[in-house]
Amino acid sequence: MARVQLTINGTAKTIDADPEMPLLWVLRDLLGMTGTKYGCGAGLCGSCTILEGDSPVRACQVPLSAAAGNSYTTIEGLSKDGLHPIQKAWLEEQVSQCGYCQPGMILEVRALLKSKPSPTNAEIDGALADHVCRCGSYPRIRKAARLAARLGGGR
Repeated sequence: MARVQLTINGTAKTIDADPEMPLLWVLRDLLGMTGTKYGCGAGLCGSCTILEGDSPVRACQVPLSAAAGNSYTTIEGLSKDGLHPIQKAWLEEQVSQCGYCQPGMILEVRALLKSKPSPTNAEIDGALADHVCRCGSYPRIRKAARLAARLGGGR
């Protein structure tokens, strides 16, 4: 067991757990934050994407020991009311079918828009290339990302 301090959604947390426990399980099992999804456990599908600072990371691949001292944003922390411009765009474009992959994609788009406020379709596709949507919502996802850019989703 180790005692690790980190920040989740702007709140300092002290976690007592196995230092090799993936951050995904810390979020879901220890902190009750189930918005971040378990998909493949190998960092290949993108379902567990969260932000470390402004950079997307796969929570299933970050051991608690490596998270020490860092600051993370989960889908729960993107906005207090669920109305961040990206979330608004997702609703407007009716992106979600099952919705399982969407928290990771939304946070990936947030990182993209932070660095490129007006991305091209190719840049959107490139940012989301490693995310798997089993429902095949990719055209709506791209459309929502473009709308999110117009709404100022990089904030």
